[in-house]
Amino acid sequence: MLKKFIDYCKTCYDELAHKTTWPSFGELTHSAVIVLTASLVIAIVVWGMDSIFQAVMGFIYPNS
Repeated sequence: MLKKFIDYCKTCYDELAHKTTWPSFGELTHSAVIVLTASLVIAIVVWGMDSIFQAVMGFIYPNS
């Protein structure tokens, strides 16, 4: 049982160290900027929809 676990760990290490391609710093930075930009756009869209919904509900159900 222990030998199977050790073989599994060695296989995982070999996969990550030798067979996996990791992004360069430039690619990683570019991807991070895209994710941050998309998150900001989605947050603004949700905020806008929430504001519109709040205004419509305020019109339908006015405060006393």
